[in-house]
Amino acid sequence: MILSRRRFVHSPLALMGASAIGLGAATEAQAQRQDQAGAGEVIALWPRPPGRALHPDMAEVVEQTSSDSAYSSRRKKGISRPHMIARPAAAPNGAAMLIIPGGGFGWNYFEHEGYFVANLLNRAGISCFVLFYRLANDGWDDPASVGPADAQRALRLIRAHAARFRVDPARVGVMGFSAGGFLAATLATRHEARFYAPLDAVDQLSARPLVAAPIYPVQSLDPAYAYSGAAPSFFGGPASAEQIREWSPDLNVGPTTAPTFLAHAEDDDLVPVANTLRLRDALSAARIPVETHLFARGGHGFGARAEAGRPGGRWTPLFLDFARGEGLLV
Repeated sequence: MILSRRRFVHSPLALMGASAIGLGAATEAQAQRQDQAGAGEVIALWPRPPGRALHPDMAEVVEQTSSDSAYSSRRKKGISRPHMIARPAAAPNGAAMLIIPGGGFGWNYFEHEGYFVANLLNRAGISCFVLFYRLANDGWDDPASVGPADAQRALRLIRAHAARFRVDPARVGVMGFSAGGFLAATLATRHEARFYAPLDAVDQLSARPLVAAPIYPVQSLDPAYAYSGAAPSFFGGPASAEQIREWSPDLNVGPTTAPTFLAHAEDDDLVPVANTLRLRDALSAARIPVETHLFARGGHGFGARAEAGRPGGRWTPLFLDFARGEGLLV
C-alpha cells in the first residue's frame, strides 16, 4: 500500500476550483491550515485499551508524505491510545459519520482520508469523527481484532455523545478507505460480533451503522483477490480457510448488514477491484441495498479530493445522494 500511496502524495497536485459539493480552492487551503493545527476535540476510546501491546514502549510517529507545499498528507503509526478527533458540522443536521483512514494496517493517513473528507461532509451538515485506531502491524497479541474493536467502540461512543454533538443516534454511519474500508465493511457486516469484552454502559449501545461506505476497500482474504498485506498483518502469514471465512466481510453479509455504498477504480494496482465486486455481489444476493461506482482511472488512494483525472470529486456527491435515500440525511 505504501508504494502506491507515495506515488499519489508525491505527485504535483494543483488545487482545483469548486468541487462537486462546493469546496473551493481557498476553502481547501484554509481547511488544511486548520487541520495541520490539529483542530478538533480528542475523544479517547478506552479507559485502557483491551489486548496487550507486544512493544509497550511503542512511540507515536507522524510523517509528512507529500512533497507539494500546497497539499499536506500526514500519516501516523505507533497508536497505543486509540481515539477520535471530533469534527462537528457548523450547521449540523443530525447526521454523523465515523471516518476510518487507510494505511495498509501499518499507518493511519489521517489527513487525505480523514480530516479532508470530514471537511467535505461537514459542508453537507454531517458531523464527523476521524478514527485513530490501533494498527495490526504495530504489534498486538491479537492483531486482527484491535482495529475492529476500536471501530465498534468508536461508533458506540458517537451514539453515547450524540446529544452533546447534536447528533441523532439513529443516524450514524461509517466510511473507510482501503484498510479503513475493511473496518467499515466489518462494522457493516459483523457489528454484533464480540471483538472485546464489554466495559461499561457505552457497550450496551448498538455498533450497527445506518449506512456504510467502504471506499476502495481491502475486504476479501481469499488469496485470489486479497490485498497481499492483509493476511500477514493479521495472522503473520497466509490465512487458513477458517480465517478467510471469519474475517472476509463478503462472507459475513446477513440480514442486518447495513446498506452500503462502494467506490473503486478499475486500475487500482494495489487492492484489486474484485474486493468491491465480491462485496457488492454478496450484498445484492442478500437483498441489502447497495450502490456501486467503478471508475476507469484513479488508481489507489484517491480519497475525496477534486483532482483532474481522478474520481475523488465525483463519488462524494453520489454518496450524499445514497445517504439521503437511506435516511442518513433528512
